Parts: sequence; C-alpha cells; structure tokens
Amino acid sequence: MVKNWKISERRDLPESQVIALYQSVGWSCAQRPEQLLAGLANSHQLLSAWNGEQLIGLGNSISDGHLVVYFPHLLVHSDYQNQMLGQELFARLREPYADFHQQVLVADPDAVAFYRKCGFVTADGCRAMWVYPDREKDAQGESEIRVEMPTPPD
Repeated sequence: MVKNWKISERRDLPESQVIALYQSVGWSCAQRPEQLLAGLANSHQLLSAWNGEQLIGLGNSISDGHLVVYFPHLLVHSDYQNQMLGQELFARLREPYADFHQQVLVADPDAVAFYRKCGFVTADGCRAMWVYPDREKDAQGESEIRVEMPTPPD
C-alpha cells in the first residue's frame, strides 16, 4: 500500500473541508460549524492529514498538559479508511502524552476494536456519561435532554 498523505500540525483548516470530512463519516458536529472550528482551534493538540490540498483526516486532544489527556476526535475520510492512516494519526497524536497518568476517550461501538489495537482497554466499573442534546433527537427533531440527578442525602 502506498502512503499518499502527509500529517500536519497546522491549525488554519479550511472550514468547507473540515465540514466535508465530518459529513463523510456522519458526525453530527458538522451541523455546528462555528463551534466545531472553535473547538478544534482551542485543542491542546490538533493534527490533520492531507492528500495534496485535500483534508482527509484529523485528530485532536484536550489536556491539562501534565496528568490527563482526552482524545475527543479521530476521524478519517471514508475514502481513506482501512489504509493505516487512522493508526498513524493516532500514534502521532498520543506521543506527547506517553507518560501521562490517564489517556481517555469515548469510542463508538464500531471503533472499539481499533482502539484496542492501539492499546486502550475498557474501564472496568466505569461508564461514559454525557449531556448530549444532539444525540437525543426524536422523530420531530426536538431535543430531549435526559439527565438523572441523584437524590441528595438527608
């Protein structure tokens, strides 16, 4: 397989290409372009993959810079998946955090095998939790936010 990409640390990502990349993998944050671009720009680390002038992948991290890192996004354009680009991008993204106490991510079920190949394991006894209004759309397009709050002790 011929590697036809270059990984970059540039942060001036073209909005149209970022949105097209997120749409190619069906991620809902493409519907929030201003927030998405601002979030990427404010990442602790942002790496992008390019085939010539075309954005074909990206990954980012959020970190305190010392102890914990969270990897919210790792995506590869659908036309470039299964070519080892995701593994290369993620390995480069993780390098600065090799000695951190925790490296954390939330994986879609289809991505669990990929992340296991990268050395991640499921956290025994822990569950990912979130408030994610876009994920709870009903058939009418209305947002439902389901938050269960524990009853405070008396």
